[in-house]
Amino acid sequence: MTAYNADDVNHLLNGLGSFGQYILVSSSAVYPETLPQPFTESSPAGANSIWGKYGTDKIAAEQALAARADNAYILRPPYLCGPMNNLHREAFVFECAEQGRTFYLPENGSIKMQFFHIGDMCRFMELLIENKPDKHIFNVGYPEAVTIRDWVELCYKIVGNSPAFSEVYDDIPQRSYFPFYDYEYILDVTDMAELMPKLTPLAESMKQSYEWFSNNRDKIVRKPLMEFIDSHKEVLK
Repeated sequence: MTAYNADDVNHLLNGLGSFGQYILVSSSAVYPETLPQPFTESSPAGANSIWGKYGTDKIAAEQALAARADNAYILRPPYLCGPMNNLHREAFVFECAEQGRTFYLPENGSIKMQFFHIGDMCRFMELLIENKPDKHIFNVGYPEAVTIRDWVELCYKIVGNSPAFSEVYDDIPQRSYFPFYDYEYILDVTDMAELMPKLTPLAESMKQSYEWFSNNRDKIVRKPLMEFIDSHKEVLK
């Protein structure tokens, strides 16, 4: 299912020898940031300066699979969310909310992000296996993006709090104090929505994420975001 580069695909196919259906979870990082948005499945893949090697390795994985299994399916998700997400993304915001921290927001928080619930990803895989559509590459994700500000407010609300924001306009690397890149992109998920129109609401997805996080704090791959904030509060104002 998952491959980070061409070697991952080829090693698995060599080991399997023969197989039935193959679904590869690729990434929206295969689209160059210079292309018109929203990105469609027909948008050409290419290097993205934000994602760097991660994106080009995903392209190589897709190409390796297409060369050996032309009936395989390729999924290109945005940010995944929901239970079992061990990345320090919504987990970081939940921690800030639990501690009643001021939240440092990149500028006015108007940048939009697109998410996809992991359970919906699994349901879509089941639909591919059962229905075998003629189309073999799908963008997947919520049709509507959400602003950073609204997303943080949602995370705080789930914890039972509301954020006080401090907007950061100085030339400080965004990922030093916020868990996402300074990069806005949108995927066109029309083809996915035709096969699976009903999705888990984002609020429910974040609720499930918090429930899992509350019981699995030790599994989070942490980044020193709070440490940076605590030691740079003067310049973050």
